[in-house]
Amino acid sequence: MEKEQEAGMGQGKRAWIYCAIDAPEDRNGALKSQFKQLIDYGEQMGFELVGSSSDVGTTPLWNRNGFRHFIEAVQREQVDVLLIVNRGRLSRSSMQLARFQILQESYDVDAYSPLEGKIEFGS
Repeated sequence: MEKEQEAGMGQGKRAWIYCAIDAPEDRNGALKSQFKQLIDYGEQMGFELVGSSSDVGTTPLWNRNGFRHFIEAVQREQVDVLLIVNRGRLSRSSMQLARFQILQESYDVDAYSPLEGKIEFGS
């Protein structure tokens, strides 16, 4: 029954919002803007928001505190979907994105963005 619910848009899927910027600080409110956009998108898709985190700066993806919070929630099996503004918010490194794809496959977690919908990292 639960799988049938998940097939209809995002119903029943637990989402984590992740916001990130490359700048060392958020002077222009970019994180707040990303967060609002992702909240609206998550509601539109019917996802249940279970957490959020953010990072600033150019630290590699797997060393970012905010991203680590998401990883911990995934490992506790509390998250089904990661909401990001675009794949560039995770990393521009193909190695880091490949590692994220392994995480996705291991824990059955999908990534979505307002512009791309479901993001396929394997392509």
